[in-house]
Amino acid sequence: MREEYRFDYRRAKANRFAGKMAGGAVAVVLEPDVAAVFSSSEDVNSFLRSVIVAMPRSRHQLR
Repeated sequence: MREEYRFDYRRAKANRFAGKMAGGAVAVVLEPDVAAVFSSSEDVNSFLRSVIVAMPRSRHQLR
């Protein structure tokens, strides 16, 4: 690794987003046009759950 790419761990900070991830959560990146429709992760999850409920039972297992 080149000298200019060396990471100075003394200046590192804790991940400020780590606390928002619940156990077992998965981060997903939305395309900008899709993300523009939703104002929060709760809105995205609510919508996805409504789609899951509408799917044929054999295609999903909602916990």
